[in-house]
Amino acid sequence: MKEVSDRIVIIGSGPAGLTAAIYAARAALPPLVIEGLVKGGPPGGQLVNTTEVENYPGFPKGILGPDLMQSFRAQAERFGTKFLQGDVEKVDLSKRPFTIEVAGIEDVRVTAESLIIATGAQAKWLGLPSEKRLAGYGVSACATCDGFFFRSQNVLVVGGGDTAMEEATYLTKHAAKVTIVHRREDFRASAIMVKRAQENPKIHWLLNTALEEIIGEPGKIGVTAARLKNLKTGEESTMAVNGVFIAIGHQPNTDLFKGQLDMDENGYLVLPFTKGAQTATKIPGVFAAGDVADHVYRQAVSAAGTGCMAAIDAQRFLSH
Repeated sequence: MKEVSDRIVIIGSGPAGLTAAIYAARAALPPLVIEGLVKGGPPGGQLVNTTEVENYPGFPKGILGPDLMQSFRAQAERFGTKFLQGDVEKVDLSKRPFTIEVAGIEDVRVTAESLIIATGAQAKWLGLPSEKRLAGYGVSACATCDGFFFRSQNVLVVGGGDTAMEEATYLTKHAAKVTIVHRREDFRASAIMVKRAQENPKIHWLLNTALEEIIGEPGKIGVTAARLKNLKTGEESTMAVNGVFIAIGHQPNTDLFKGQLDMDENGYLVLPFTKGAQTATKIPGVFAAGDVADHVYRQAVSAAGTGCMAAIDAQRFLSH
């Protein structure tokens, strides 16, 4: 197994990881960024699967998600960041230097004096083939990111938890009509969130109903309809819609750190905010940035901000 060592190692190459790399490299601590292959998504994070990004500052005409992430990567590389493509199989945080085992073209054991975790989170999907085919073309898992594209249009929100209620309520700022599709009559969402959605005149309800298929074509056509099934009667119907938002929650990519770092009930890393380092975990020298520790905002710009913070926190840790 090949051996590699670095003072700062970053796991993840989304906005948080690459921003951390830019800041660390410019502080004369060029890091090693471990990019994913299969586990946790592709290099570049969730944005590489996003068509147009209109809410990232500095791009008044918008920019394609893959192009934005390529710019992040080129900037990090310009300042000396090194990249290793592969899937992290195991992390040992019990002693320093920390050990990271990576499976890629060749197996590599990486040691690090400081570690920045930027592995992100993934939206949970229903598993429909049409859902994957139309992702980015009317199918989304982020209303805050994509709601603006559905001004005065009709959309579906699938789910029955707080995420679904939040997404539906937000979408009423843009869409003409929002229909919540839920498999049951009762909700996992808090009572206040359900009440707020029920009182919104733009929100409609299809309960005891499952989304069977999303109809449309990738490209300019996008989503045109949804095929639905009433789970009590078995009756199927087709509804004309312009967008489908899957709101059944997110899964942080934190399995590697179970039993080593503190997590909440949903698996997000818990940061104790000690000694002035807001991205520090309970283990000295280990920091977290982006969606892996953020279940509230989940935006590229907020992830990039915490990536900057993590790099500064790691730099201060190493200097001491």
